[in-house]
Amino acid sequence: MFNNMTPVVKQLLIINVLVFVLSQVMPQNYDMLSLYYFESEKFRFWQPFTHMFMHAKMPNLMHILFNMFALVSFGSALEHYWGGKKFLFFYVACGLGAAMLHMGMTYYEIHHGIDTLSNGVLSSADISQLLKTDIIDGDKIYLKPMVDANPEIFNKIQDPNFDGQAFLNTVSKAYIPAVGASGAIYGLLVAFAVMFPMAELMMMFIPVPIKAKFFVPIIVGLDLFSGVTGFSIFSGGGGIAHFAHVGGALTGFILMMLWRKNKFTHTRWN
Repeated sequence: MFNNMTPVVKQLLIINVLVFVLSQVMPQNYDMLSLYYFESEKFRFWQPFTHMFMHAKMPNLMHILFNMFALVSFGSALEHYWGGKKFLFFYVACGLGAAMLHMGMTYYEIHHGIDTLSNGVLSSADISQLLKTDIIDGDKIYLKPMVDANPEIFNKIQDPNFDGQAFLNTVSKAYIPAVGASGAIYGLLVAFAVMFPMAELMMMFIPVPIKAKFFVPIIVGLDLFSGVTGFSIFSGGGGIAHFAHVGGALTGFILMMLWRKNKFTHTRWN
């Protein structure tokens, strides 16, 4: 597999490994490069790009290992067919598409959730103001600093049955960063399925070869299901940005359809 690695895939692999190592030895930079929700005080404009080179902290090695294995396996075939520039454009576009859908869905979940919990008394401006408050102490997220910093907003909530824990759980979505190349990888999977639909792939825990044209829609569908319901068949739903996966896949599908329509699929960018 590694003997057939193409140049851009090799460079992406090296960058991902280097960033992973540096993020472990210089953890102060981890938050700066991870993707935070755009209304959070931790958000920076470069994060939709840099997050795709970040991965879960040690001792979690499986995150980067699975992503890099998929990058080499599927990316090399696509780069060989497309050429380096077209492949790199596609990869980065899918990573950015993943970030956009992830943040869009986070916006909906936070604003809709807070609006419901506060019985509609808080405006979008109120919610945006709340999310600019630093409520993290170490690895913990607390509601009290937000209440203390914004008494005039919380005074609007007169409901005696107000659920502070549910409110905190909803707000915390803005303070949990997204990291990983998975969104871009899902775009590669879609492109691979479009270009090589009859290639047989195997899903973890299901040791039966499945044609790419069936395999990829199944795993994207599972992510969409998990994103909507919060339930994951394989992971319990925790810690995975399912809509980022769907966003990368959707971006990849749109690009493939545009290129196919323009008869651009066989053109290399050299």
